[in-house]
Amino acid sequence: MTLTRRSIVKAISAAPFAAVAGSVLAPATAHAATVDPGQFTLTSRSSNRYGQFADLTAGLATQLTEVDASTVLADATRSADVLASAPSTAEAFQAGFAWDSADQAVDYWIPQGVTTSADAYGNGLYPAGGSNKVVLVSWYFETDPDADGVDEYALDKGMRLTFVDHTDASAPRYRHVLLVEPVTTATGEYSFNPLRKHAGGIMWYGDLLYVVDTYKGLRVFDLSTMFKVATAEGDVCGLHTDGQYYGYGYQYVLPQSHAYDNAGTYLRYTTIGLDRASSPDSLVISEYSSSGTVSYTDGAFTGTGAGSVTTPKVVRWNLDYTDRHLASLSAVEAVSVGQQKIQGVVSRGTQHYLSVSNGPSGTGALRTFASGASTASTVCDLAVGCEDLSYHSSGASGWTYGESVIWNVSEYPDKRFVYAVRADGT
Repeated sequence: MTLTRRSIVKAISAAPFAAVAGSVLAPATAHAATVDPGQFTLTSRSSNRYGQFADLTAGLATQLTEVDASTVLADATRSADVLASAPSTAEAFQAGFAWDSADQAVDYWIPQGVTTSADAYGNGLYPAGGSNKVVLVSWYFETDPDADGVDEYALDKGMRLTFVDHTDASAPRYRHVLLVEPVTTATGEYSFNPLRKHAGGIMWYGDLLYVVDTYKGLRVFDLSTMFKVATAEGDVCGLHTDGQYYGYGYQYVLPQSHAYDNAGTYLRYTTIGLDRASSPDSLVISEYSSSGTVSYTDGAFTGTGAGSVTTPKVVRWNLDYTDRHLASLSAVEAVSVGQQKIQGVVSRGTQHYLSVSNGPSGTGALRTFASGASTASTVCDLAVGCEDLSYHSSGASGWTYGESVIWNVSEYPDKRFVYAVRADGT
């Protein structure tokens, strides 16, 4: 979460806790308390202003070749570099990789979210009944990478998703896909638009991918339905005047299939994690703040309420494993935690894990606290620029490690790693 025009509001009050002497990582900084979960609600939305997502996607299918995630994985074109040891300042290292030189250096695409096939299915393999071991990473496009207030890149290309085939951990390969929203043109033809959002956290569940929309809620994408498009036009998205469809030069686009919009008390949808240890399965959301007080000032925010709980929170919704959607639109748990700079969250029942960043050169941290506990503690150090988290249980029989691990992604150019640390910090 770099300090750019997209995230400048997050740095308005950047002073650290006084008791921490400049560090955000000391165990005594985070204080937890239970909060009434009933005030956090969502509405389910199957359409946008152009029509039903299903109808729009079906229309695109009459014009384009439809593919699924397995096709994209089989068509991976880039090679990642295997990490032989812990990246940057990370501890308790288990496994990981770094992007190729181009994706390490690019300044306008910023990696943010991470999830794996151990989220998608309990055995860790994708698709159901398949054998792929997969890591997904989300990126957002930054038009002003140096945060000087002047856009170096005029065209915001939105969000992309990277499919990493990690089946052979010694030679991971990957491919980028553009995330889009299906629409119709002014003349009624089927098309799609880029999604210009932050992509701060992602969660994979079955064939569905959940992506946080910071001030709005959750966007959902069905990985079984993607489209192959032409690649000659790197600055065109959707139906072009030549009759071809493009996705800013990417071979594949993934259209949105559903949405859950915030309908209750203000909540900042910074990051998301899956909890397979709860019954039923559930998702958790956490909030970023630069000072320990969450800002809800973006003019595009559509929630209700007065933002009465401005301490960062972990909020839980139950999931329905039969259709992979929310089981209820009302949250079932909410816990406040006085911790600044939360970038990722995963939970295992009442135990919550947070990734906490510390600027472009400071050591990140994996921290944990239990619902109702008074403080959080540090599990281990993470790499500089730590972002989203994904829990990978040792019970994922198809993709086992000696113990459970937590995946993390780091964002800064030339310091970009996707790696797993042992969940107990040893």
